[in-house]
Amino acid sequence: MKNYYEILEVNRLASSEVIEKAYKVLVQKYHPDKQQGIAKTYCENKMQEINEAYEVLSNPFLKEQYDAEIQKEEIEKNKFYQEQQNFYQEQQEKVEQEQQKQQNIFNGRRKKNKIDNNEGVYRVGTFSAIVALSKKLFKNRFSMDNFEAPSKKGVIAVILTIIIVIIIGVILWFIPFTNSWMRELLFENPLFNWIGSIFS
Repeated sequence: MKNYYEILEVNRLASSEVIEKAYKVLVQKYHPDKQQGIAKTYCENKMQEINEAYEVLSNPFLKEQYDAEIQKEEIEKNKFYQEQQNFYQEQQEKVEQEQQKQQNIFNGRRKKNKIDNNEGVYRVGTFSAIVALSKKLFKNRFSMDNFEAPSKKGVIAVILTIIIVIIIGVILWFIPFTNSWMRELLFENPLFNWIGSIFS
């Protein structure tokens, strides 16, 4: 729908006197008889729009109908924009919920595969997990009243680490390339000899 107020360059609250005055000014400005060539053709088309707008806005009955239609159009346009905004907002919320869901799944898997302690988070079966558990046990050694039993995951981590170390040692023992190195480590290393003398 054409905006007759914009064509006559007046406000929607303009009085009939203001509309008439604006019409006369535009007629003087765009009168085809004052133009030539392409400008004349443009002014003829412009004058048709100006006359159409003035015919509606200068008639109180037609103006009232036109105002009702343009108001209805604005309401529908605003409703459409609101619906679009709500749709985009819903899509954004769905994306954020999906991202949060994926993050929760990731955090759950991360927590399942790690040991939590006061000093940090360590992967099950690693040397760091053994050190962390040992520190925890040593810290509570002299205060049995406040002793906290190690978690099930911590004990499993220690057992798994010991088993892995033993398996690696056995594998290295039977590999010809590393057998001599393992013999030196076990039988000629002063630290291992001292440990052996304690238990002998």
